[in-house]
Amino acid sequence: MNESALLAILLSLASAAGYALAAVGQSRLATQGGGGLGKLLTRPLWWWAVGLNAAGALMHVAALHYGPLTLVQPLGALTLVAALPLSAYYERRRVTRREWRGAAWTLAGLAGLIAVTGPATPGDALSLREALAIASATALLLAFLVRAGAHSAHGGRLGLATASGVASAVASALTQTVTASLAPELPGAALAWWQTTLVAVLVATFAVGGLLLSQSAYRGGLAAPLAVVNLANPAAAAVIGVALLGESFHGGPLGWAVAAASAGVAARGVMMLTGATPAELPTELPTAEPAHLPA
Repeated sequence: MNESALLAILLSLASAAGYALAAVGQSRLATQGGGGLGKLLTRPLWWWAVGLNAAGALMHVAALHYGPLTLVQPLGALTLVAALPLSAYYERRRVTRREWRGAAWTLAGLAGLIAVTGPATPGDALSLREALAIASATALLLAFLVRAGAHSAHGGRLGLATASGVASAVASALTQTVTASLAPELPGAALAWWQTTLVAVLVATFAVGGLLLSQSAYRGGLAAPLAVVNLANPAAAAVIGVALLGESFHGGPLGWAVAAASAGVAARGVMMLTGATPAELPTELPTAEPAHLPA
């Protein structure tokens, strides 16, 4: 293994750990009744989660600089594996066998989807017209998902998680447009300053929206919503890449069969996580308190 690949692996693992810690922090806020954005802004734990998400994103980008997407993206899926024991630790319980099995099924399905939907060629950047069209369509989709799940239990949380993953994927695609505009050597046309500013505002809107949607999705449990976020993000990114950025779907008819089978495997994993119940607390709780994140 060469030095670049090793560095990519280390950065990917650090990124997954950052995302996992952020998700656990958001889940704790959700169970404490984190409230709206105004209230969240007064909570140190919210800022820790925002900072950890930002750090995870930066390390993910850095990992892609040193290693291929086929190596980095599957390692990023380890966020779910890291978050399960971390969440259980702060809840002072054990991770159940059903949770581990659900995580394994979800990761297997996600790995299959990534294998056939990753970009085969370097992607271009969105034009301003495409960026505005994607933003408008995504806003409508998010409104539908939030409204559809407003009066349901598990379905509502998973709908919010899907919306979070889609919002984050769109924010990433729009970030690529801003980066291409500021760095002429990258694929994509340069935009006027006001156009770049407009797209940057959209990036911030969808990034913050994704965080708030996941915050709401984590009420009542972390594992299943986090699994759905991890599935929806690369799936939405793949749709944008193939439809608008000149990227390719791998494998032809066989690739579609693998994608369908992988989606079914991942769906089974999510359903297992949705139906999982926390292990019973021990009769004698340990005297040492878990390390605390900021309140």
